[in-house]
Amino acid sequence: MNTLTTYFSTKYNSAPFTKIKNEDYKPSILKLIKDTQKEIEAIVSNTEAPTFKNTIEALEFSGQQLDRVTSIFFNLNSAETNDEIQKIAQEISPILTEFGNDITLNEDLFKRVKAVYEQKESLNLTTEQLTLLDKKYKSFSRNGANLNEDDKIKLRDIDKKLAQLKLKFGENVLAETNKYELHLTNETDVSGLPDGAKEAAKQLAESKNIEGYIITLDYPSYIPFMTYAENRELREKLSKAAGSKAFKGDDLDNQNIVLGIANLRHKRANILGYKTHANFVLEERMAQTPEKVLAFLNDLLSKAKPAAENEFKSLENFAKEIDNIEQLQKWDAAYYAEKLKQKLFNLDDEQLKPYFKLENVIDGAFTVAKKLFGLHFEIINDIDKYHEDVLTYKVTNANGELVSIFYADFFPRKGKRNGAWMTSYKSQFVKNGKEERPHVSIVCNFTKPTKSKPSLLTFNEVTTLFHEFGHALHGMLANTVYPSLSGTSVYWDFVELPSQVMENWCYEKEALELFAKHYETGEVIPMDLVNKIKESATFHEGMQTLRQISFGLLDMAWHGSESLEKVKNVKAFENKAFEDTKLYPDVAENCMSTAFAHIFQGGYSSGYYSYKWAEVLDADAFDYFKQNGIFNKDIATKFKDNVLSQGGTENPMTLYKRFRGQEPKPEALLKRAGLIK
Repeated sequence: MNTLTTYFSTKYNSAPFTKIKNEDYKPSILKLIKDTQKEIEAIVSNTEAPTFKNTIEALEFSGQQLDRVTSIFFNLNSAETNDEIQKIAQEISPILTEFGNDITLNEDLFKRVKAVYEQKESLNLTTEQLTLLDKKYKSFSRNGANLNEDDKIKLRDIDKKLAQLKLKFGENVLAETNKYELHLTNETDVSGLPDGAKEAAKQLAESKNIEGYIITLDYPSYIPFMTYAENRELREKLSKAAGSKAFKGDDLDNQNIVLGIANLRHKRANILGYKTHANFVLEERMAQTPEKVLAFLNDLLSKAKPAAENEFKSLENFAKEIDNIEQLQKWDAAYYAEKLKQKLFNLDDEQLKPYFKLENVIDGAFTVAKKLFGLHFEIINDIDKYHEDVLTYKVTNANGELVSIFYADFFPRKGKRNGAWMTSYKSQFVKNGKEERPHVSIVCNFTKPTKSKPSLLTFNEVTTLFHEFGHALHGMLANTVYPSLSGTSVYWDFVELPSQVMENWCYEKEALELFAKHYETGEVIPMDLVNKIKESATFHEGMQTLRQISFGLLDMAWHGSESLEKVKNVKAFENKAFEDTKLYPDVAENCMSTAFAHIFQGGYSSGYYSYKWAEVLDADAFDYFKQNGIFNKDIATKFKDNVLSQGGTENPMTLYKRFRGQEPKPEALLKRAGLIK
């Protein structure tokens, strides 16, 4: 128990993963809630008049150990979970939600916060302090502090239900992913698959003492099969399995959970005086209103749709020409796109993969960070990790000072959800004159090394690694006073700028030559391949953009609609949202919403548009680098000082303009995407 309720006496104050038993979590969290309650009580019962220091700062630094322990727990629930952890999550989530509400609905505490807020003009606060004060005040007002008692009770009840539903949603999707296996025994069934994918499928079967090959819904297994497998019926089978996750009417079905989450969010927003959940969320975003988001998405749609329809038509013609396919289906998309790409650019992932050995790509990301920001990464083996696959690094600056501890977790396994993400185990902040540096982690699902080959990444996986590493840099380079404004604690439609801008270096010769080396010969990637990567970068960009817009529109439909209680059929509602972006025939057995974890489990509700929003920012930002050299130290320093280090201390547009000297122009994105000349 001591492990979790006292500050960690570990090197760098790092998380003591191996010393924590699952049964430690719940009692420790309950004890830490009590400790935090005492801290809150001390603020409330202070007989001195409320000041920024004794109220706002005291509140900001309360519950720090609780935050650390819960962040460890919930990070593991995503990256290394099991039935026991999931059960504990179901038990403690409503307790934590209730506790959060105890704070935001505490009238005496709110009175003190409000008293400081009302005299903010005369307090002579720094910009960061003003932002913190504003954020603290809104954390009360936006969570019901100004409501009557009846409405406060309703809000608490909704929040408790939402916490449980979101967890159940994610558990069902993970269970569906883990449950499905496509067992193939004939060599012809895996015809077309690259050797590495075949070997991985064979190794998986061997590990289960089964003959033949096993294909799963984990991305490193699923994507190569959908891209290369010649057997169309098997592609259809796998595609339908992936598309029907939590949409089968059984005990892992998410349809009622989707309706439950959407309706509860809507009710919650109404109680707080907002028209919809989207109105509530977007008040604290760069985009500000649902109308502005929809205008943004529809403007992009008008530019991308003609290109997408042309691309789709040529893909249809190509499939008909080579295989006499009368009607292109969703399970044909990746397969024929890859074949067409090879024909047009004479380029395929298998040609590129030997140049992208995982270890080399990691070194490449580190080298880019060193050239831009003067960072140095050193592998360390003297801190705890939660799984043997996890790599641990000490990050220092040019003066040898500690910048961050960095964890990297790259391979799929049973207890890990799909996809890729960045997270934090410890925030950066300054307290009592002492600076605490952050502990940051990235989690991905790349192909594991096999007996004969190291982990070789597809180009898409290379950009994924750089993307998550961009988020990590945002966390690592944080330089603020307060933890809740540090690192990636920024407006949600700004958070993807550092990650998406980093992807740009993957397309540049000057950067690729640093790390894209053949894993057997050491030969640097040939220039003609680099040119082909750049030429093919805008391949099917219209269709890709349309796909992203469709997800954004689906998100806005679920969260920006005022008549949700009338929705009874999840699939019909989804189809209506997809109407303007539809290219492929609908698949009756499939539904996206029931597995759309970003918006129903993660933090992207009313925020999925932000990927595209941030692309406008990142294209504009990288254009600045391109004009002056992609490793230009002055611009890199401006980016670090005004964006990466500042977290959420100021309005993002203010920070962006300070870096760039102007507001972002969407033309840079449209040009890069080849959608305008």
